Amino acid sequence: MRIVQLSDNYSVTMQIDPEDVESFAQDGYTTIICNRPDGEEFGQPTSASVQEACVRHGIAFHMIPMRGSAVSPETLQQFLDVIRNADGPILGYCRSGTRSAILWQIASQTQ
Repeated sequence: MRIVQLSDNYSVTMQIDPEDVESFAQDGYTTIICNRPDGEEFGQPTSASVQEACVRHGIAFHMIPMRGSAVSPETLQQFLDVIRNADGPILGYCRSGTRSAILWQIASQTQ
């Protein structure tokens, strides 16, 4: 799985599976943000299944779904709250990683 580091403590990747979470914990990630709505594609893991794996491995999980590349003020504020309060490296994911990268870019321009 390709992980792209966008800042010292924020990286993005494509859709993850619950089985991937253990390795993310070993890599030092303390927070995972899901930017992909449940049910977007047949067979995609649910956010609940990823969240359950995060709980087992001591990683904070946040669901901030985005449809398309438009970012609402509420979505931006949720994201900013999470990244400001995270206590370590954050991994954002969506189908391809693009929405997670767009959200970070917009957030970085507001800070």
